Amino acid sequence: MPDATLRLLRELVKRQSVTPKDAGCQELIAARLATAGFECEHMRFGAVDNLWARYGDREPLLCFAGHTDVVPPGPLEDWDSEPFEPELRGEDLYGRGTADMKSGLAAMIVAAENFVADSPSINGSLAFLITSDEEGEARDGTRRVVETLTGRGEKINWCVVGEPSSHKKLGDRIRIGRRGSLNGKLIVKGVQGHAAYPELADNPIRRFAPALNEITDTNWDNGNEHFPPTSFQFVDIQSGVGAINVTPPDLKARFNFRYSTEWNHPALQKKFAEILDRHDLDYELEWQLSGEPFLTRPGRLTTAAVASISEELQIEPELSTGGGTSDGRFISPAGADVIELGPINASIHKVNEHVRVSDLPALTSIYKRIMEFLLI
Repeated sequence: MPDATLRLLRELVKRQSVTPKDAGCQELIAARLATAGFECEHMRFGAVDNLWARYGDREPLLCFAGHTDVVPPGPLEDWDSEPFEPELRGEDLYGRGTADMKSGLAAMIVAAENFVADSPSINGSLAFLITSDEEGEARDGTRRVVETLTGRGEKINWCVVGEPSSHKKLGDRIRIGRRGSLNGKLIVKGVQGHAAYPELADNPIRRFAPALNEITDTNWDNGNEHFPPTSFQFVDIQSGVGAINVTPPDLKARFNFRYSTEWNHPALQKKFAEILDRHDLDYELEWQLSGEPFLTRPGRLTTAAVASISEELQIEPELSTGGGTSDGRFISPAGADVIELGPINASIHKVNEHVRVSDLPALTSIYKRIMEFLLI
């Protein structure tokens, strides 16, 4: 089993699946799953490849979800080895996607192969939902597959997303939810003019400054039992025409909310606009919702995951909702309990991304234990 997971991981890392490209990863995975008895369905939406593979036709349905796409490697000269030529150095395997999240995928596939070989008759169904659009725009990947499944009456009851959730050692953290993510673009309008005659112009920088202070000083909430306080960040503010003696005609800003279940996105949008209105600004505002917050409360899925980690690693995992966002935000609203459980996340998206080789057999065993707990 350890060698099987490592071999598959190497094969996946060699495929240069920079988002939204899949580069043949899903064909490789589908061939293995079909051999194990899964019915495999390729779903391509736009430029995005997706794979839905199912073993069994009864409920409950346990789904393992993940993505084959990876972020670009960046400057190749910054890497100590070729990013798409997996290299074993010491206790770690280096390469783009080793941690995020091809090691999770490899462990899932091998766990499923071993599980159906040991338990050909199961109490329910086992499935995989794999996309090549998680690191990109996330429009034609998991979101579209879930819409398709819902439209034809296929319901996922439990879902394990193989994102790198572990912090300092394998299994020390399970994510049971994620904060919502709401992006905004703001244009504050003014009147361009000569810097020496401010009374003949309307400087949007000067106008926006009090509103900026109020927005950044606002305590949006204090969080709750499961979520940290909502955070707000300006990520880009631009103005000016390139001349030192000209006040600009407008100011453009981009910002992001990471918000708890104390809010939904319409309420956040309303409060933000109210602040702008108090400062008598002439503005345009555009919103983009990446996903609402979701939370999986204690139940059979969390019990199975905690027990599997405890039995395999003799540790008690922390249940967390921290971090960014994931495709779990598209699966949870369809009625599934969703958790994220995978390798250590310390090197994800970085130069010299790597995964600890000794964690691969343990992660594979944890996934198989979850399958046994819920479907036997």
